[in-house]
Parts: sequence; C-alpha cells; structure tokens
Amino acid sequence: MSDHTADGLRRLVAAFLRTHDPSGDRTDFLRARFDAGLGWVHHPPGRGGLGAPPHLQTVVDDAFAEAGAPDNHPRRNSIGLGMAAPTLLRHATEAQCQRWLRPLWTGEEVWCQLFSEPDAGSDLASLRTRAVRDGDDWVVDGQKVWTSLAHEARWAILLARTDPAAPKHHGLTYFVCDMTAPGVRVRPLRQATGEAEFNEVFLTGVRVPDAHRIGEVGHGWRIARTTLMNERVAIGGRPLPREGGMVGVLARLWRERPDLRTGGLHTQVLRAWVRAEAARLAALRLRQLIAAGQPGPEGSAVKLSFAELSQRISGLEVELRGAEGLRHDDWTMRRPSAPDLLGRTATYRYLRARGNSIEGGTSEILRTIIAERVLGLPAEPRVDR
Repeated sequence: MSDHTADGLRRLVAAFLRTHDPSGDRTDFLRARFDAGLGWVHHPPGRGGLGAPPHLQTVVDDAFAEAGAPDNHPRRNSIGLGMAAPTLLRHATEAQCQRWLRPLWTGEEVWCQLFSEPDAGSDLASLRTRAVRDGDDWVVDGQKVWTSLAHEARWAILLARTDPAAPKHHGLTYFVCDMTAPGVRVRPLRQATGEAEFNEVFLTGVRVPDAHRIGEVGHGWRIARTTLMNERVAIGGRPLPREGGMVGVLARLWRERPDLRTGGLHTQVLRAWVRAEAARLAALRLRQLIAAGQPGPEGSAVKLSFAELSQRISGLEVELRGAEGLRHDDWTMRRPSAPDLLGRTATYRYLRARGNSIEGGTSEILRTIIAERVLGLPAEPRVDR
C-alpha cells in the first residue's frame, strides 16, 4: 500500500527517478511514469494513478519538474487531458481505458472534440450529424465546426444522432472517432488574428466501430454533459500563479511604462487585477473540488468570469498602450496547437479574447445555466422539449 501523503509521494518520485533517467527517451520516460501510477495520482491503479487524494497531484508534478523531467505537452493536448480523459474515466469500459488513457496522457495521441455544428452551437442537442448502425460499425455523416486541434488529432470525441425520431436530447450517442479514418476531411478556419487554430470537419461515410461507442446507445447527452462541464473548467479554470496569464502582462506594462499611465486608467487596472486574483483563487478551489468528484454547474461561472476578464484586460492593455497598441505583429496564416496569448502583441490578445465568450459555451448560455442550476431561478420556457 502506497503512502498517500505528500512526503510519501515525493519518496515514490525519488525512487522512480533513481531507475528512470529523465534526460533519456521522452516517450519511454512518460510511459513508465504513467505505469507507475505517477501520471494522474488520483486515478485508480492501472489507469495512471494510485488512488491518492487529488490535491497531491501538484506535489508529484512539482517533484518531476524540479528534477528536470519532461512534461506531457499539456497545451498541445488540452482537449485530451482536460475533456476526453475525465469522460473516459467516468464512462468508458476497462478495455477502452486501457487502450486510450496511456497514449493520451503521454501525448503520443492528440485528441479533439467533434461536438459543435454550423446549426448546433449553443443548442448542441439539435445537432444533425447522423450515425447509422451497419453490422459491427456505425456509419457517420455530417459536419462539425470550430474544432480545435483537428489538424493534429488522432482521436476525437464525437456526438452524433442515432435516433432521429427520439426527442433531441434522447437520440444522441457518444463515440470515439479515428481522425485518420477514410471519409474524415479537415479544413482550417482563419480567424481575426490571422491564424487558424480552429477547423471545420466533414464526415462522409466514416465507419466507427461499435467498440468505440462510449456508454449506451441514446445516452450520449448524459455523457456529453460530463465533457462540457470539464471543458468549461479546462478553459476558465487553468491553474495559474498570482499575476499569471494576461493580467500579468497588464501589470508589468503598468509598472515598466510610467509614461503610459493616466489617473483614470489606474483605477481600472487595479480593479482588473483584484478581479483576476479573485477569479484565480475561485478557480483553484473549484479544481480541487472537481478532482474529488463530478464537476457541477459552478464551472460555468468560472468560464464566464474568465471570458469577461480576458476581454476587459486585453482592452485595457490596448487602451493603455495608445497608438502603439493598435499595431498587429503578423497576419501570417498559421495552424497552431493553441493561442499564444503571452508571446504576441496587444492586438493579438485583444482579437483572440473576443472568442472567449463563444468557445466552450457562449456567455449567454452560461448565464442561463448559472441562473437555473446555481441560483435556482425559474427556468426559461423551452418549446423544444
């Protein structure tokens, strides 16, 4: 039985490092770390963990970082780590977990999310992508949009309609789709920043084995809710140090460029800093609660706050910089794994932040969720149910 304390886990990491060279082959090292239960320590044994308390994950991560060990490229596989993995752990079979969790955690296989469609974004349950049973396979036809990482992903979590006669929330089924399968076509979507980190995906006669179905037929919406709640926390609740993220850029600019300061902006910058710190602490507390169980609607509040703060802070930076804040550095068409919010210009941050109130659930939808499920206010009338 492992000693599930901070000191006990540090000893396990030290023992692991004595027999595994962190400067050696990256993939071999990460595979061995996962197999030793030091990947996700709060997961069960055999699934990358030790069944330890979730708050001890940072102890293990910090110990490996101090030793100079490689990480698993969390930004490159944010959807896999933040959304697919929690969903698989909760709803997938043992065989499915054994197949997908380790290469997901090591970063050998990148994941994307095939949920949103041109006519089914905020109202996701109205999606039209069809999956029709054909022997041991399902044949999938449809179009998905705003798909991050589709140009790099090997696997996708896919929500499709399997019973068009059922009420819309009851006719959906959840699958894992091979992005290299015949019939999958990925096309970039260029954004206001000049980049194309998003894609649209066309599915034409794509065969998905029934063995890649997650959960029961028709239960896809229930499983998708697990993904969506984790998505909102993954977007808005990333662990950050004080003055991490865009508020740190704004604070450093204020300190280092006194020539840009004005009395009116002082109060606005100070209020943004306080709100960002309050949001950071709230997100940290929420992540600790979520690691111990199922995420709830509170994640919607964290994501909503993140979107509003990002837009407010990026706008303040542009205003503070004045004319120089209007210069955009590069409109070159790129297809990055993730936005570079800290390495680019103020205009890049300002333009990219516009999407924060759309991706992962629009701010309008999140306010409805908060009102109904957190505050307990009367539900809006719904004619589609």
